[in-house]
Amino acid sequence: MKFLDEYRDPVAAQKLVRAIESMVTRPWTIMEVCGGQTHTIVKYGIDEMLPAAIELVHGPGCPVCVTSLEMIDRAHAIAAHPGVIFCSFGDMLRVPGSRGDLLQLKSQGSDVRVVYSPLDAVTIAAANPDKEVVFFAIGFETTAPPNAMAISMAKRRGLTNFSALVSHVLVPPAMRAILDAPDNRVQAFLGPGHVCTVVGYAEYGPIVEQYGVPIVITGFEPVDMLEGLLMAITQLEEGRADVENAYGRAVRPEGNLASRALIDEIFEVCERKWRGVGMIPGSGLRLRAAYRGFDAEGRFEVEAIQTLESDVCISGDILRGVRKPQDCPAFGTACTPQMPLGATMVSGEGACAAYYAYGRHFEAAPLKVHHAV
Repeated sequence: MKFLDEYRDPVAAQKLVRAIESMVTRPWTIMEVCGGQTHTIVKYGIDEMLPAAIELVHGPGCPVCVTSLEMIDRAHAIAAHPGVIFCSFGDMLRVPGSRGDLLQLKSQGSDVRVVYSPLDAVTIAAANPDKEVVFFAIGFETTAPPNAMAISMAKRRGLTNFSALVSHVLVPPAMRAILDAPDNRVQAFLGPGHVCTVVGYAEYGPIVEQYGVPIVITGFEPVDMLEGLLMAITQLEEGRADVENAYGRAVRPEGNLASRALIDEIFEVCERKWRGVGMIPGSGLRLRAAYRGFDAEGRFEVEAIQTLESDVCISGDILRGVRKPQDCPAFGTACTPQMPLGATMVSGEGACAAYYAYGRHFEAAPLKVHHAV
């Protein structure tokens, strides 16, 4: 298949690995930002193909993983309301909150529905005028345009029973937070191709200038990843730092102008708490004043939520690239995709789920803990 098979070509991949081997003269630590990139790296063993001097660490690039525990608990509180139809993408249903997940609420009688588009939730609201329909709007810049479209459509159709629980996050401020941390080890980034398809990569230039770290925008296939790594390592070895685009077949410097305009119409920038990372200024999106009537947080008054995080899970350190899944004593034993302690295991894009799916849990040390009910 064109634009797919050639980016999984083992011959091309081996050539890139040899080029990296010939280039490396000292240790380097590189972070891939996107969870989809993490899965490619682990699935194809890219990190194990590289010279020992190159360490790949996994960033906070999974929107399910970084959605704060407070926001998860707010979703559960809203979904438990009588008369509410709570709509979400399927990957959020098993994310553990302080006291269970959305699937448990569904099993107890709450009307929790999986949708495949935010526009589906608008359709449900139109068909159920006697119900409050809430859509869980999470994600990076990638999912902001369709979520903005749903809110815009609900307003145009006069649907007063539709609202959104908005928990959008933005990538560049998170990268700054990682680089500002006193325990940061990241020396270069592989940038998120899907995000840059929407918003471009102009915002990454100031990060490169301030911190002196290379940023290479890459795709998600093995050859994409290896090409991006070669470009990043070349910059590091040459002592320079630039923004480079290794995903030119999909990403333009300006991104998608129509999508950017829609995002700007519906949303404004705000501070946002990231699970495992903390509050990051300017790292989130919220509804603008003209659309604030569609804000589920205000409609259901769930701002004051008390949370209870696992005292064993190290998701936060994993999301910041400080530690890896196998460093967690619960990984693969007390914490599995069937019984996750944290979001990095339950999410399909989480680093822990990737390590488990491709067999790296067999080396983990066993630990037994009691799961919260």
